[in-house]
Amino acid sequence: MKLWIKNPLAILAQGAEGGIVVEGAKITALVGRGAVPAHDHVFDASAHVVLPGLINTHHHFYQTLTRAHPQAINKELFDWLKALYPVWARLNPEAHRIATKLALTELLMSGVTASSDHHYVFPAGLDDAMDIQVEEARRLGMRMTVTRGSMNLSQKDGGLPPDSVVQDMDAILADSERVIGKYHERGEGAHIQMALAPCSPFSVTRELMRETAALAEKHDCRLHTHLAETHDEDEFCVATFKMRPLDYLEDCGWLSNRTWLAHGIHFNDSDIAKLGKHGVGVCHCPTSNMTLASGRCRSCELEAAGVPLGLGVDGSASNDSSNLMEGVRHALLLNRLTYGQKVTHFDVLRWATKGSAACLGRSDIGEIARGKQADFALFKLDELRFSGAGDPLAALVLCGAHRADRVMVAGQWRLLDGLPLGIDIAELRVAHHRVAQGFLAAR
Repeated sequence: MKLWIKNPLAILAQGAEGGIVVEGAKITALVGRGAVPAHDHVFDASAHVVLPGLINTHHHFYQTLTRAHPQAINKELFDWLKALYPVWARLNPEAHRIATKLALTELLMSGVTASSDHHYVFPAGLDDAMDIQVEEARRLGMRMTVTRGSMNLSQKDGGLPPDSVVQDMDAILADSERVIGKYHERGEGAHIQMALAPCSPFSVTRELMRETAALAEKHDCRLHTHLAETHDEDEFCVATFKMRPLDYLEDCGWLSNRTWLAHGIHFNDSDIAKLGKHGVGVCHCPTSNMTLASGRCRSCELEAAGVPLGLGVDGSASNDSSNLMEGVRHALLLNRLTYGQKVTHFDVLRWATKGSAACLGRSDIGEIARGKQADFALFKLDELRFSGAGDPLAALVLCGAHRADRVMVAGQWRLLDGLPLGIDIAELRVAHHRVAQGFLAAR
């Protein structure tokens, strides 16, 4: 059946002023202004601004349970982590499931159709963390790159996390192979993909980094980690490994086009050239970087060097939100401080769509074009914040859109009238808040 999404108010695609035709899970035609395509059904989009579905390339879903946590407010990264690791050590399957459900729901409501999550905390009893995330993503109908994170370098070994949240290398590698074999979908239109994601240079061993890279090569999946987020990390790597973070990554065999990095703030010119040469992607996390005062990503230099550049909200304890549309606006404003008017609303929307898709190694999503997957976020401009706006696409960013009206994933509506199908928002909020309050009380 052919669905014509007809005559949008505006659309982020050339030659589609008259809309898009969707057949099955794909876009089969872009409709020019005034044209009438062959169709079976019509959705009148004249009140909607249509974007490719937003793609979130870095998050920590479990952190929705510790937003604005009293022990972590107004601290920089290392001190913030030290305050929260003991709290996260209490994570259990029930808490992980409700945190995942809430984060995915928030993302969907902000226009996200595909997300990754970097889960690296595995207290005793949370062996099925990846399985829980796959189940919740499938329930909402969202695409997800589920990263099997890891930490095996605890405080007793000179790392940052406490012993209770790390695992030994053999257990990490065995579970990584298990979840890849069980869930990793390859090829066009994949809904669930797996990536391997040791947490950071200060929480994993060199051996685990190397073995993980070899495992990703064996199974043709992607690699992800935090890198170059703070100057403290630079100092740690020089003191511990006698080299800067990117040199350490290269020494571990990670410089390839299967790798994307979270943050990438403190890269020098040589680092940026090396990243571009090897096709390593970078996820820019503007809201988190401002919250933790970590610094500014060199986004324009990275793109100029050929680095795939995407956007991410980062964890909900360093962002206090899971709203990528809000992150798009923050990306524009933060980058204007560095680059002036050179950075436009088209740039930040590209980072959140086509750029993010490239970070995840995908060319079938992130763009409205014939043959691509039918993933869209539709926004209305009927709130007071948009009154008087002349350019609908610019208004989404400049006037601060934060909630989609409709979202389609693979040709299926997953959000209608601002609400996700099959989810009771009030019930979810009560259940999540109950668990979060338990985390807050057990200090």
